[in-house]
Amino acid sequence: MDRRSFLSQAASLAAAVTGTAAIATPLFSRSLFATEPDMPDAPAQKVEKLKKSKDEWRKLLPEEAYDILFEEDTERAGSSPLNAEKRDGTFVCAACFFPLFRAEDKYESGTGWPSFVRSIPAHVETKRDFKLILPRIEYHCARCGGHQGHVFDDGPPPTGKRYCNNGLALRFVAAGEQMPPLRT
Repeated sequence: MDRRSFLSQAASLAAAVTGTAAIATPLFSRSLFATEPDMPDAPAQKVEKLKKSKDEWRKLLPEEAYDILFEEDTERAGSSPLNAEKRDGTFVCAACFFPLFRAEDKYESGTGWPSFVRSIPAHVETKRDFKLILPRIEYHCARCGGHQGHVFDDGPPPTGKRYCNNGLALRFVAAGEQMPPLRT
């Protein structure tokens, strides 16, 4: 069994045994977040934070998306239609519509979740996560704080990173389509 299969099965088992909601934690203050680790040469960008209460987000989002984005739940591996998305375009946060990934950075990781080699510089923030005992790097939308997934050091060149994302935390906008206006 390779590392990806092991980690995927371990995460699924932990979620099934403990119940994802039981291991969820509230969003942390932005002072605990770090900027994206794989883009050291990217120019610093100030992202205007969007502040909404969990109740406000709950009213705007489908229940499953809310649970992932603001209760740090995880969707079942292989369940996202975005796994098969191959068109040119942009993946935006499903909560606030902030662009997070370019389609050219998506790849098939074999994990069952949409995966990317990099995010758009300064558009995600990271923090260390110990929910499965072993430390992982969790990442969130830099604008609204919505949980996206985890980043690992087992991805392909050029970055060696694997941004493993929940499909329900993203929305795909095909090239040529109008980007949705940012939520306020």
